[in-house]
Amino acid sequence: MRIEELLAQKKTAIIDKWFDVVADTYPADTAGFIKRQKDPFSNPVGGTTQKGLTGLMDELLGEMNHDKIDSFLDPIIRIRAVQDFTPSKATSFIFSLKKLVRNQLNKSDFNEYRILAELSELDLKIDLIGLMAFDIYMKCREKIYQIKANEEKNRTFSAFERAGLIKELPDSGPELA
Repeated sequence: MRIEELLAQKKTAIIDKWFDVVADTYPADTAGFIKRQKDPFSNPVGGTTQKGLTGLMDELLGEMNHDKIDSFLDPIIRIRAVQDFTPSKATSFIFSLKKLVRNQLNKSDFNEYRILAELSELDLKIDLIGLMAFDIYMKCREKIYQIKANEEKNRTFSAFERAGLIKELPDSGPELA
């Protein structure tokens, strides 16, 4: 039996444990709420995370379509980027999947050379998803810094304008000679 088939049989258990790993990166009271509250409207972080992890697991065991992976990963990472997680903390949950997968396999599964080779391939896929997560995180953080810089620039311009230190020139159009 291929590793994808073995893991597909245990997919729900893996996703549940993976969800717990993500939730545990939050403070204890927040983690408890994320784990307990199943309603996606009352708990958008938990709902988004659960949906994303399920989609990521499907892609990991299937086609590894980059666009689909991005669509599942982006909402999770976007939330973590605005919550001031460090890059490593925001993306580490991806790499924790390696240990979760190994814990779900039986010791007898490791006796087969083919499974070990397939596990190595699976690790490379997880690494790829982790790198994609890092890229998404950095794009989100860059956008946040850009927004903050624009807000500061606008605030400074408004303050100077109120103080009479600068004024906008009227838009008179091009001058003809």
